[in-house]
Amino acid sequence: MRSRLLPACTLAGAVATALLAGGCGSGDDWSRPHAKPTAVGTLGPGFFPAASPAPEATITPRSGSWNGVRPPEGYRVVLLTAGDDPQTTTLVSAVTAWAEEERVSLRTLTAARPDQFVPTIGRALGMRPDLIVSAGDALVDPLALVTPNHLDQQFLVVGAELAEPTENVTAADWTGASFRGEGLGMSSAYDPGSFTPERAARAVRAGAAAVLNGMTGIVLWLD
Repeated sequence: MRSRLLPACTLAGAVATALLAGGCGSGDDWSRPHAKPTAVGTLGPGFFPAASPAPEATITPRSGSWNGVRPPEGYRVVLLTAGDDPQTTTLVSAVTAWAEEERVSLRTLTAARPDQFVPTIGRALGMRPDLIVSAGDALVDPLALVTPNHLDQQFLVVGAELAEPTENVTAADWTGASFRGEGLGMSSAYDPGSFTPERAARAVRAGAAAVLNGMTGIVLWLD
């Protein structure tokens, strides 16, 4: 882990505080037992590579090969978002539209300031969703800090990726959207105009399909 990250003890305290603040109340449906979700439908030819990808590998699934897969109704998703730039707004809209269409149980947590990033991730963890989806480059470094300590929670990063993802972090990315953290700087190919509604929608659907089928800890390249 890069040296700019917070000490482990600082992280532990921040996450612990956030978890206490973010638990669901007894009247909340999410507080009830929830069976492990399984994919509805099957992936089409060309989604999986011929050989099983190594951890942190990048794969390029055939366009549309994920269209036959959807989450089960009531799939619990927390959307983490930070930033009001057009790129992040496009990603948030794509996640919201997907959730409405697929009858996903979606809750959104927004971090307005850097000091809220780690506590907000902690709140999401405390809600125990099936999947946490991240939208916004500002969350990449905080996720790199938190996710290795919570391997039982699946994460999907759309429009960006972690430089060293653990097995529980999947990313859906494309040329023009390859931000990997402040220490690495912005890619020379970064293009805000590449964040179109169509491309963002593909990223959400392909990423969710990969997670539902147990192909995690990789990057889906969707050019």
